Amino acid sequence: MAKVQQITLVSLAICLSTLLGFAAAANPEEKFIVEGRVYCDTCRVEFETKISQPIKGASVKLECRNITNEKIVSHSQDVVTDEAGGYKIEVKGDHEDEICEVRLVKSPRADCNEPTEVWRKASVVLTKADGVSGTYRFANNLGYMKKEALPECKKVLTEMGYFELQDEIGEEVEGHSTAP
Repeated sequence: MAKVQQITLVSLAICLSTLLGFAAAANPEEKFIVEGRVYCDTCRVEFETKISQPIKGASVKLECRNITNEKIVSHSQDVVTDEAGGYKIEVKGDHEDEICEVRLVKSPRADCNEPTEVWRKASVVLTKADGVSGTYRFANNLGYMKKEALPECKKVLTEMGYFELQDEIGEEVEGHSTAP
């Protein structure tokens, strides 16, 4: 009889802890902090290099869409980046059934205001129901491209192993050699 009571108590404890876990995951007062950076792609290559520059005063916002019908269900106010191009967006609630993305809104720099195709938005997971704990979420850096690449880009890209004098499929451009 005592063994049956122990099994019952253990089962009840497991059920209660599971319910408490679901209650915590569905907590509307849950809060997340989304952090990221906005940079100027000074070489127009759509990724960061050592001469990329942070953009102070760029605007970004967070949008969350319903996972099934893709309608926007929540969004943040525009947030402005600091001296280092960094931003923080506070988000309330669990967004398990939503696709959330930080998007570029505006660059304050006239010479660097063309959004990169790849890094104009970054997905971010805003739920603890998928096993990721903690309050902070980190979005990939977002970028704008400079109107014209800086002269030092050739050197930087060569150091990185990129060869400027090749066409899209890797063939040498006629009349130039990439050999040392």
